[in-house]
Amino acid sequence: MELSSVILTTGASVAFFRLVNAGIRKLPIPETAHRNAWKWRNIATSFVHSFVTAIWAVLCFYRHPEMAEDLIETFSVFSQTLVSFSIGYFIYDFFDMVLNQKLSVSWELLFHHTVVIACFGLTVLTYHYVGFAVVALLVEINSVFLHLRQMLRMANIAVGTLYRVNSIINLGTYVVFRINTLAWMTRWLVINRDNVPLPAYTLGSVGMAIMTVMNIVLFYRLLRTDFLKTSTRETKKDKDM
Repeated sequence: MELSSVILTTGASVAFFRLVNAGIRKLPIPETAHRNAWKWRNIATSFVHSFVTAIWAVLCFYRHPEMAEDLIETFSVFSQTLVSFSIGYFIYDFFDMVLNQKLSVSWELLFHHTVVIACFGLTVLTYHYVGFAVVALLVEINSVFLHLRQMLRMANIAVGTLYRVNSIINLGTYVVFRINTLAWMTRWLVINRDNVPLPAYTLGSVGMAIMTVMNIVLFYRLLRTDFLKTSTRETKKDKDM
């Protein structure tokens, strides 16, 4: 892709997610989500990005399996377009949070988005590491269930079969597509240290270090909220019987 095409794709992506958000605004939302309608729309928009990106990332490796063997040089227009599309989403979401949420609440995600935009921007501008970026986007498979979980909680459906099944799938895909994928990416970066220029290596290392900390913290929160607390309540009920 030419630079002009990258800019056009990224800009079109920003516009697309603005339209998605505007469309969601016109849809009915659960009564319990009315007190924070902006957050509902934001999560729903993120869900759309995750759903599209998860399928797209898998298709990238399905259509071009050779990219998995060379994450540095090998890429396709299809995969580069995906990375540009995701940059557009993260730019859109960055400004959506800046304009609608307090910095004290959103600073972690804003920092995350800044790192992702910088790393992905490097790939589309240098035509290198596109495969590596697509591997990183496989985490969106988990994000589908993560965002669905948030929406179910906002809709006050934090109990029952649907929530429980989604929680199990969410935790399973979290381990596979976030923790394991990040560990694999870190290992790949260390092994290929001599093939990666120092600026790219530094940016990638810092980015993955930040993601590792954030993922561990979030995993603990999910485990504590959806499983540890539930187990504690059930044990307490058994004792009371």
